Amino acid sequence: MPHWSVYTGENEPHDGIDHLPAPPPWRAFDGGPALPPPLDSDDATAVSPDRVHRAKSYVATPESVRLVNAALCLRRPLLVTGPPGTGKSSLAYAVARELRLGPVLRWNITSRSTLADGLYQYDPLSRLYAARERQGGPGRAAGDVEDHLRLGPLGTALLPYDRPRALLVDEIDKSDLDLPNDLLNVLEEGQYEIPELVRAARHSGDGAAEVLADGTDTPVTVHRGRVRCRAFPFVVLTSNGEREFPPAFLRRCVRLKLRRPDRDQLTDIVRAHLDTPDGHADRLITRFLERAGGGELATDQLLNALYLTGVAGLDAESRDDLAEQLMPYLSATADGDGL
Repeated sequence: MPHWSVYTGENEPHDGIDHLPAPPPWRAFDGGPALPPPLDSDDATAVSPDRVHRAKSYVATPESVRLVNAALCLRRPLLVTGPPGTGKSSLAYAVARELRLGPVLRWNITSRSTLADGLYQYDPLSRLYAARERQGGPGRAAGDVEDHLRLGPLGTALLPYDRPRALLVDEIDKSDLDLPNDLLNVLEEGQYEIPELVRAARHSGDGAAEVLADGTDTPVTVHRGRVRCRAFPFVVLTSNGEREFPPAFLRRCVRLKLRRPDRDQLTDIVRAHLDTPDGHADRLITRFLERAGGGELATDQLLNALYLTGVAGLDAESRDDLAEQLMPYLSATADGDGL
């Protein structure tokens, strides 16, 4: 592989990220003090069977390997577009596992998501109630700000880790129109402020606050309310292609478009998930490809059909009928009744 490539797509964990070329001068960051990368065991969701399986079984294409490495070297977000079920989100888990980047931080986007949701959550009401209950009591000052604040997935990814964290911003095309533009400055600068901690720092000695990071109950230190990254995170932004993004946003991203897998890719995917395909699997792959020409299907529908028909103990005709029912079009208008 080219010397600038650290991600291979071969699903074997290694420390190649330590040999990542230096960033462009305009993408160098100097946050500190440096934090060691977290372990997968620090985040219970990171070791869930679903995430572990997706990371191990992901089948990368040469184009995805090339553009993942481009995003890593340029310290830019990777915008991944493609139809549902093409492995957009699984890519983030596969890269994080191979390069040992620690637990993937996941931010699921809705139409109500704001930049603040991704950076941190602060509950002023719980602080007020705590202050009332603890008035005059021993210990820390009543209602300390950091006790009621937790960093979000984006805010955690920008902590000064020694290695990049992996951040999945899932389905950004579902966001409010303003969110992509709101992300520009944070992703460009690699830093942000927490106003509540900035104000609190004026009344404390060193301005250090212990706050909880996303996905863990282990606190990290934030100095004077300001966070700046050290290693720019590996950011995967997924989109189903349901909307256009502003040019200013697009030019700051490396863009990868995933397409429907062909027969060879589907065979590799089935083999990765369910061992070597048999004759029944070959027939179902053929049927899946035939039906895909008439409407929208997802690869996991094929995997579900293969698994269930394999364990059901049915005869060949019954297996084919059941598989057909498990692969309806995702759009009910595709063939009139969605089947």
